[in-house]
Amino acid sequence: MRLDVGSRTDVGRVRENNEDAYLVVEPLQLFIVSDGMGGEAHGEVASAMAVEVIADHCQASLDDPGLPLYGEPRPGLSPRTQRLASALFLANRRIYESALHNPEQWGMGATIVAAWIEGPLLSIAHVGDSRIYLLRAGSLRQLTDDHSLVAEQVRTGLISKQQAEVSELQNVLTRALGPHPQVLVDAAEHHIEPNDEVLLCSDGLTRMLDDEELASVLAGSPEPQRAADKLVELAKENGGTDNITAVIVRVPGPSDGLLGKLKRWTHSSGKDRDHSDDTG
Repeated sequence: MRLDVGSRTDVGRVRENNEDAYLVVEPLQLFIVSDGMGGEAHGEVASAMAVEVIADHCQASLDDPGLPLYGEPRPGLSPRTQRLASALFLANRRIYESALHNPEQWGMGATIVAAWIEGPLLSIAHVGDSRIYLLRAGSLRQLTDDHSLVAEQVRTGLISKQQAEVSELQNVLTRALGPHPQVLVDAAEHHIEPNDEVLLCSDGLTRMLDDEELASVLAGSPEPQRAADKLVELAKENGGTDNITAVIVRVPGPSDGLLGKLKRWTHSSGKDRDHSDDTG
């Protein structure tokens, strides 16, 4: 199945370096976003290591189906989803071991979201507060649960979602790759349909834009790359207080024949002409 993909990362308006990392492996239909943490403790090293280890492990499993799985097997999940969870367990081990042998890296870690698509099956796995969303028929649904202190407080009813959005404890994670030799990985799978859009993003995007704004941009942009660019620019306009990363995967629908492509091209060209007129 051919997928349309757009991606963008940006340092934002406050940070001096970009600790986000992402990887789009189109031949595998594998998509990964990681947000490093640790600052001087090499958060950018952790995020880069995370995406690379996951991609390598998934590729190796296709070359060698008998490759051992890491972590506990998940009853009821497909082999593809099991493998994706295994990749996150391995990434955690590699980051932890790297910090163990390099004292200057001690304390580094990363959040991770990964999506692996095979036909109509969307396999996802995550640790931390980066997110995966699914847009279907204009309705946006968050497929991941944040592993953060404020998210736990919202789930247990201690605070409201509105209070969580302004809490000073938003940055406190309850899970991440790297700080400990073992980590609990969340994994799930979903059925995807034509015209669905999947968004993977770091919290630098979701802290600056609410779900309604995310849905509006995704539904209103004719191409995933335009949507990714617009989301990042809007997040920067709203403050850009953190690094910002967005990867968007669109499942083509029946209208994606020659006529559909012509309509989208005409729509995009019209916007370009309007923009040119406004700035000229």
